[in-house]
Amino acid sequence: MAKVATSDEPAEPKETPIAKKVQRKRKRAALRRRRPQTLGLAPGSITLVPGVPPGVIRVISYDTDRVDERSIEHVSDLKSVRDSSTGVSWINIDGIGDPETLSQLGELFNLHALALEDVVNLHQRPKFEDYGDADFIVLRMPSLSPHLDLEQVSMFVRDCFVITIQERPGDCFDSLRERIRNGKGRVRQRGGAYLAYAVLDAIVETFYPVVESYTDQLEEIESRVLANQTQNVVAEVHSVRHDLRVLRRAVAPTREVLSAMARADASDSKSDTHVFLRDCHDHTVQLMEALDTNRELASSLMDMHLSNVSMRMNEVMKVLTIIATIFMPLGFIAGVYGMNFDGDLSRWNMPELRWRFGYLFALGAMGLTAIGLVWFFRTKGWLGGGGDEGNREGEPEKDPPGAGGT
Repeated sequence: MAKVATSDEPAEPKETPIAKKVQRKRKRAALRRRRPQTLGLAPGSITLVPGVPPGVIRVISYDTDRVDERSIEHVSDLKSVRDSSTGVSWINIDGIGDPETLSQLGELFNLHALALEDVVNLHQRPKFEDYGDADFIVLRMPSLSPHLDLEQVSMFVRDCFVITIQERPGDCFDSLRERIRNGKGRVRQRGGAYLAYAVLDAIVETFYPVVESYTDQLEEIESRVLANQTQNVVAEVHSVRHDLRVLRRAVAPTREVLSAMARADASDSKSDTHVFLRDCHDHTVQLMEALDTNRELASSLMDMHLSNVSMRMNEVMKVLTIIATIFMPLGFIAGVYGMNFDGDLSRWNMPELRWRFGYLFALGAMGLTAIGLVWFFRTKGWLGGGGDEGNREGEPEKDPPGAGGT
């Protein structure tokens, strides 16, 4: 049931674009505070990330006949997963707030220290690195809650296991987990490379509803601009353009990651995952085109809004100029008859001032001058658009196409 504000409980104020901008600044400042302090530390040092929850470990082990899903309390319990010689294991860690957990994980699975350092540095650009016995991948997972947020997802890939490490709980992998549990698709029949592709594909697919939401927002802004309902349009368009730039900086390197992975997998004659990676790469190309289209639309909306503002300003200035032009001769007439010449000294000193109809004559002259100017402006089309019809009437009729003589 909707919550209704009473006299004792005032309604919440509507969030303004300025407030949204302030929230984004605070969010970026919070992100900077979450970055670990690595200045002066040795390469490969794993430091504490402020404000990030400790890791929660979940494991899904499967093959063509079975699925085993469980939660892990300690990293040491993953030794059986490491020593397993059959099937594929997906180790997912939600939260990077415990450096000791990541250190033990690196020791247990022989993960490179530089890759583990990149896991806790949350400003990483999406990338793909080959560390010999394991591939390391960094991607960005978008969400709107309600503002745009890009969560860093790190992934280690080997033949028999995949490790995904996220900043916090909550992800887009529920449909993938259901496919594994129910044995749908190819994931249960293939190895760790295909599971890594499935994770990448789930992340890439998450960009589509986010991009579509900005498309809908831009279309709504466009309808308002065309209807001259332009309150807060500049702030909203600026906010959308900022978020589109952020998304583009995430999607563009993701496309490079998928291309590099497809080339690396194509060199292995025993694997055909590169075919699926190329399909995922095509999705990123589509996303890039959609983002570029939205950016162009946002720029055109800004230009359209500024053009409308300029046109309205020109209309106002035209009306004020016409009013001033009409009153200029009226002021001249009033100024002439406002001169204090003594009529007793000479009969030529404004004799109409002594005329019984002099006042009415001055008012009539002013009125006729104003009416004449208004008529002149209308015939020129400068006032009320009256000149358009006159211009069309004065134009010679054009022969229709093909009506020429033979």
